[in-house]
Amino acid sequence: MRGIKRTAAQTAVLMAGLTLGSKLLGFIREMVMASAFGTSYVTDAYVLSTAIPTIVFGGLFGAVATAYIPLFSEVTEHRGKKEADLFTSQILNLLFIISIISSIFGFFFSDMIIKICAPGFTGETAKLASFFVKATFSYIIFTSTASLLDSYLQYKGYFLLPIISGYMQNVFVIGCIVISALYQYYFLAFGLLIGCFVRFLIVFFFAVKKGFRYSFDLHFKDRARSIMILALPVFIGSYINQINLFVDKSLASQLPEGSASALNYGYLLVGIVTGLTISIITTVIYPKLTQAKTLGQWSRFEEMICTGINLILIIALPCTFGGVVYSSTIVQIVYERGAFDSNATMLTQTTFLFYIGGLLFFALAEFFTRVFYSMKDTKSTLLAGAAAVIVNITLNLILVRYLAHGGLALATSISSACNVAVMFIIFRKKYNEICLIESWSKLYKIAGSAIIATGISYAIYYLLVSTIWMPRMIYFGLAAMVDGIVYIGLLSLFRIEEVKMIRQVL
Repeated sequence: MRGIKRTAAQTAVLMAGLTLGSKLLGFIREMVMASAFGTSYVTDAYVLSTAIPTIVFGGLFGAVATAYIPLFSEVTEHRGKKEADLFTSQILNLLFIISIISSIFGFFFSDMIIKICAPGFTGETAKLASFFVKATFSYIIFTSTASLLDSYLQYKGYFLLPIISGYMQNVFVIGCIVISALYQYYFLAFGLLIGCFVRFLIVFFFAVKKGFRYSFDLHFKDRARSIMILALPVFIGSYINQINLFVDKSLASQLPEGSASALNYGYLLVGIVTGLTISIITTVIYPKLTQAKTLGQWSRFEEMICTGINLILIIALPCTFGGVVYSSTIVQIVYERGAFDSNATMLTQTTFLFYIGGLLFFALAEFFTRVFYSMKDTKSTLLAGAAAVIVNITLNLILVRYLAHGGLALATSISSACNVAVMFIIFRKKYNEICLIESWSKLYKIAGSAIIATGISYAIYYLLVSTIWMPRMIYFGLAAMVDGIVYIGLLSLFRIEEVKMIRQVL
């Protein structure tokens, strides 16, 4: 078990590095796009046409990929590899048919789609957006199937290949942007299409290399029913989250200028933290949880839950305390340049402060959701998510009056805490025999270590600022280094077992 933990931790670090590189490459892609076309009608048409299929189908295909893992695990462990490959092939064929039909619809009714989704587009903008939609609706054929094969590879223990394939996708998109800038901007439509096709080929090739045997079997009626029973609550849950975000942005649009942007910038910062740490841990643990549950290895299942919660606490608590203490400094370092002035920093710092305060709950909500999914229980998470939305909307309407855009961020954090609380209560009632908290004493030690380390680092930061002039980033870097060293030292002193994993990774 310790060997499994160590391997998982090492994989998580590699995933974090590759994910960071992927985000940087995505940022370069946006820079190239901005340099080539600026904020013209071309980029307006491109951005909207790429967003439409993601909004319409992204949640559905993501839900299918999530629901696929526990069902695939059940077939694999109880009926063997041949039957599991047949199951995967049937779901792939189902996705192919759905996405091909959708692509045909998008191709022939692109004008109507643009009129409905972008009624303000006229003339050349509407014509260009319609052309782009024909291509963007076609690429869902490859994204839907690639996302399923990503889940297949993750269950097999190959977490890095899906990320690497994303690099190739970005490279082709950037290449088409350059070609479009030099020759004809209509070529932009083929960047994502070719990139997604190449990504699908890479993922499919590696899946076959790792043992997958595809078969053209269209007898997927029973398979479709079973996977949709699990996927539908996941799909609804994802749109509940979209409702949350929509309400936040809608209320922010009624506040003074810059409020909506500040809300978005603050949320993006927290998203980077979760995307590079906690989301990766959840991705690594989810297939292993599913396998343990399928095999009835309840002690292993329970141990992985406790380890996952401990790792989330070890990461989220110092990030939360550090984010609260250094909120203004972090926003200045990341954003404050050019048109982003001190006033923009103040607006964004407020939202970041309230968002980062809910980081632990965002993380635990994501992890508990996967725990429920691994047990094929998607209705409980839907119930908890619905309760969170009601809390969020209610608090939005109350807090926005007193804290403006900061109230919207605070409402999101509180509703996430409510989400975690409801899931915890449901889990204790339905699965009382499974332990979620290994040791309350350990949790107190982790929290105490995070508070002490943050306090010492801030004292060092304040001392440096008041005595020596250096760039702000160096002040913060040194303080963060002190925070990390003291924190790991205290965890070692308190004999927190998961620190051994951190040391091994380093």
